[in-house]
Amino acid sequence: MNNLISVIGGANFDISAALTTNFIANDSNPGHVSLGHGGVGRNIAHNLCLMGCQVRFLSVFGNDIFGGMLYDQCKHIGMDMSLSDHMQDERTGMYLCINNHAGEMIAAVADTDIIRFITPAFLERRTGELNQSDAVIADTNLPEDSIRFLLENSTAPVFIDGVSSTKAHRVVNALRNMKLPHLHTLKLNQKEALAVTECATTGEAAQQFIDLGVEHVYITLGSEGVYCRSQEAEWLLPALPVEVVNTTGAGDAFLAGVVFAYIKGIPFPQTAQYGLMAARATLLSERAVNPDIANILL
Repeated sequence: MNNLISVIGGANFDISAALTTNFIANDSNPGHVSLGHGGVGRNIAHNLCLMGCQVRFLSVFGNDIFGGMLYDQCKHIGMDMSLSDHMQDERTGMYLCINNHAGEMIAAVADTDIIRFITPAFLERRTGELNQSDAVIADTNLPEDSIRFLLENSTAPVFIDGVSSTKAHRVVNALRNMKLPHLHTLKLNQKEALAVTECATTGEAAQQFIDLGVEHVYITLGSEGVYCRSQEAEWLLPALPVEVVNTTGAGDAFLAGVVFAYIKGIPFPQTAQYGLMAARATLLSERAVNPDIANILL
């Protein structure tokens, strides 16, 4: 597969704790702590590399030991890092999460302040290269004005991951402030979708996104599957059966699977089935990216 996919977003050093007993607040809990590489954008790019795609990753790294490790790991797995940069005297993005004994997240903290350096000017200097892509993926760790710049200046179809209820507002605000709002694909989970629209139902939230100029909407529903919406119709695809090991990274894998299917020429909403398969592969792994995802998906 020679199609070029550019991914713009966060790259974090991950610290993950998995409890071995029921969680007790305000106390020390037994469990396992692991270190890894993460960030929504980086996870999406990693999954796509494993799927055999040509991936260009654009992010910013601190000039510290964690930034060096992350950058080298991205290059090692095959990402083109020519559009990324190191920032002097800045902390590399860090992500800390605690999962219960069933693999479900209890709490997380994301220190991603460094991504503020992906400004419209930063993107403008790279617009020519980005517009050579067959698809551009961005996460809402990016500042709102950078998301708007990307939507207004990208000639390639743009796919955006909502990341969190707090950060998903950025893409909605960007669309509302554009003269001719348009976004090829928006993926959020149900909590994010309801929070940013203040709607009571998933269907109402999806319609609001369509009215804002989004062409394709995917709202993931956890164990209930995914709700898909376009101007023409709506679909609900059931989740695939799985014994969950870890939920971290499942949403990132979903969007990677969707973009992989899009690049292969699979029409909407059948692309969501690839997203569900990719998410299931991640749920089966202790890592945010399942190294065997290609064997499961392809």
